[in-house]
Amino acid sequence: MTTKKKAAYFICNEPSWGHVAHIIWDILGEEGYLAEETDVIFDGKRAMKKTDEEGNEFWYVPTDIAICRDYPRYLPDLNKYFADFDITGMLTWHEGENAPSNVLTVHSLGDVNSGVYGPTRPQYMRNLMRAIDEKRKELGLEEYKVVTEATHWSGVYDGEGNPNLLLEYPVAMMDIEVGSDPSSWENSDACRALARATTEIFKSDGKKVHNLLCVGGVHFEPNFAEAALTTWGEEAFGVTHIIANQWLVTGEYENEDGFAKACNCIEAIEGGVSAIVFHDKMKACYKDLVRALGEKYNVPIYKHQRLRRPEEMEFAD
Repeated sequence: MTTKKKAAYFICNEPSWGHVAHIIWDILGEEGYLAEETDVIFDGKRAMKKTDEEGNEFWYVPTDIAICRDYPRYLPDLNKYFADFDITGMLTWHEGENAPSNVLTVHSLGDVNSGVYGPTRPQYMRNLMRAIDEKRKELGLEEYKVVTEATHWSGVYDGEGNPNLLLEYPVAMMDIEVGSDPSSWENSDACRALARATTEIFKSDGKKVHNLLCVGGVHFEPNFAEAALTTWGEEAFGVTHIIANQWLVTGEYENEDGFAKACNCIEAIEGGVSAIVFHDKMKACYKDLVRALGEKYNVPIYKHQRLRRPEEMEFAD
């Protein structure tokens, strides 16, 4: 007997706030994804849903702003209405200094500096990234790439926000974004690719997924981003939490509490990790951290170059 699953997507459909989500909301409406009204009123607006042939439910929850920007206000209703869901996501835009154009991104949530990491479900994150890539190809978005990025959470910004609030909602959540400039945000087909992928988050290709913890590198580290969609034979990587080098430094992971912070990261990954991969250009103190993690969790560690030869890697699962 197949267990029915539920996913919820939080979407700011207020055009005056944000660049992408309101476009996605309109597309969802046009293409029949907002098919059923629910009894849930969230942020003063009615949540909608679509049910697939297997009985899986996909909820689309409109908001006035991105929920991460007023998390204390949204948290009670997140737990009231969506605590029993299998996975959740926030559809939004990505921007940042030196951020690439023409990207469709999915990333896990966490405040690396403080060592607070939200729960992740690698299988579902991989399913979603695969689905977005398929939709990208179907829509002829040849100039776009589907990538993941370093773990972060916009609930902490400009020195404000309580990272511990992230742990008060128990369901894994991802940011799902179009980036990273106006020409990218305004591409309706890029938004359409995200919208159409939402109902395929529970569709697996049946490959055995080896969960990784990725450490080091830049925010959009190409080695880790490419690994998220890498397959060989009947095997694949599961990439969720990535601790970028910049936050190893600002979070002072070389200090005594850095090991505990990194352990928090591993503990947040459903199913644990099968291996740890680190960028070879990290400082020696952070490589020592990776070795200590490998010993504690009894998993192999690899330099990032080995991701190009996955068939030669061994895993702890």
